[in-house]
Amino acid sequence: MATLLKIKGRIVFENEVKTNQYVYIENGKIAAAGPLSEADGKYQDAEVFEFGESATVVPGFIDLHIHGAAGADTMDGTHEALRKIAGALPAEGTTAFLATTITQEHGNIEQALRNAASYCENDNVPGRAEMAGVHLEGPFINAKRAGAQPREYIINPDIDLFKQWQTTAAGLIKLVTTAPELENGTEFIEYLASTGVIASIGHTDAGYEEVEKAVQAGARHVTHLYNGMRGMHHREPGTAGAALLFKELLVEMIVDGIHIAPEMVKLSVAAKGPDGMVLVTDSMRAKCLNAGVYDLGGQDVTVGNGRAVLADGTLAGSILKMNEAVRNAADFSGVSLLDAVRMASVNPAKQIGIFDKKGSIAPGKDADLAVLDSGMNVAATWCRGVLAHKK
Repeated sequence: MATLLKIKGRIVFENEVKTNQYVYIENGKIAAAGPLSEADGKYQDAEVFEFGESATVVPGFIDLHIHGAAGADTMDGTHEALRKIAGALPAEGTTAFLATTITQEHGNIEQALRNAASYCENDNVPGRAEMAGVHLEGPFINAKRAGAQPREYIINPDIDLFKQWQTTAAGLIKLVTTAPELENGTEFIEYLASTGVIASIGHTDAGYEEVEKAVQAGARHVTHLYNGMRGMHHREPGTAGAALLFKELLVEMIVDGIHIAPEMVKLSVAAKGPDGMVLVTDSMRAKCLNAGVYDLGGQDVTVGNGRAVLADGTLAGSILKMNEAVRNAADFSGVSLLDAVRMASVNPAKQIGIFDKKGSIAPGKDADLAVLDSGMNVAATWCRGVLAHKK
């Protein structure tokens, strides 16, 4: 069944925002888009959805760093867990994601990777957010900056072990968080870059020169800027300062007002520009659920008042939703809607090499669309042409 969206409000294209537009969806793809007047009398076969002047249509958001939602976690290692995550995400406008692992016993990581490969082959269907690959967060990180990653399973970068895991994952590992200062750290980054996998600097105590070497080796990403890394100092820029300075690095930010102060978000946008950052949630299984105690990597996480913390108070992921992250990014930094959406859709799609089919509203691309109301709440979401959420 074809679908026609008639939008009197705003629609966010890749480089401009327009009003009074239409989008025609056929066979899961955006078949056409343009001024509303051009749709008159056309597309008689389509199911029509009309949205008023307060609506904003955006390309579906892409979350490169998410552990779980709706009671499920990537590390559960089941199709049902990934189905739950993929089914919950359209309610926040997210239409694609990287299933993110955590530092754990090797067998648990391998099961999560094996399950991701099986899910992608057999269960990754339209009407839910698409699992676009895996983000391997740990175990190749610095115990000094472990954060909520279980320290007992942390190891130095190991190319041979990664090769095994990539085989287990059927090549789905797209992004790897690693600490470049560790033994074999630079060689590991060089190997990742040579195979087209994005090396992300994170959970690291690297100083400026170590980050510089990592960039020279091929690192192109930074995991949750400011969190789990050496901070800035006026006599040593640290990981965070280097992340802002190197244009080669795309930085993740968890913009929930908890992980990063609003003023630091503003500073980061001023330093990197909207093209240099990507919004992520780093959310765990408690997202979409009530306050309580939940599991993350075998650890108890207490969720309440918008926070998710370990027993010692360490932040343990978030319960942030992507539409909230986009709203907060605009509010905290003053960027335009166009630029806020760029951070949540365009940039992540480009970073993991799927911009030819996702990340913007253009004919030929997957029909991944979210409709937002005036408060940036999600009114409707289409995932590969199938209505996946309607408020």
